[in-house]
Amino acid sequence: MTSMPPEERIGSHIKRAEQALLAAKNAACKPAAVTVPQYAALLWLAEKPGISAAALARLCGVTPPTMNTVLKNLQERGLIERSPHEWHRNVLETRLTEEGRAAMELADAGAVGVERALAAAFSAEERELLIRLLGRCAEALEAQR
Repeated sequence: MTSMPPEERIGSHIKRAEQALLAAKNAACKPAAVTVPQYAALLWLAEKPGISAAALARLCGVTPPTMNTVLKNLQERGLIERSPHEWHRNVLETRLTEEGRAAMELADAGAVGVERALAAAFSAEERELLIRLLGRCAEALEAQR
């Protein structure tokens, strides 16, 4: 017997919800032929053209080596282009290509559908409460580090 029953572990419930969300978003991104991490990178690049890989990794919640792999795959498919920064030659700026913008828009349409369906499962008050509670979870876990 463990010191805490599995059904009482909040982390297990968060993980289950996260896995369900990722599965739904993976299916939603499939028509665009991108993964959820690739979609996240494309989405942020649409918002912040020219951003560095390190800054993009922070926004996407992945490590810089993981982001470099994501960007390499996107570049090989012609969805992004990378060029040296005007002043900092060892920093590469990353931008969407036309094909990348089209893929992002297609994936985003699916992802927004997932988000709207999820939001519809809650009242406005429940959504606000859930967002606050998840924020508290993140703060509590970050405080333990």
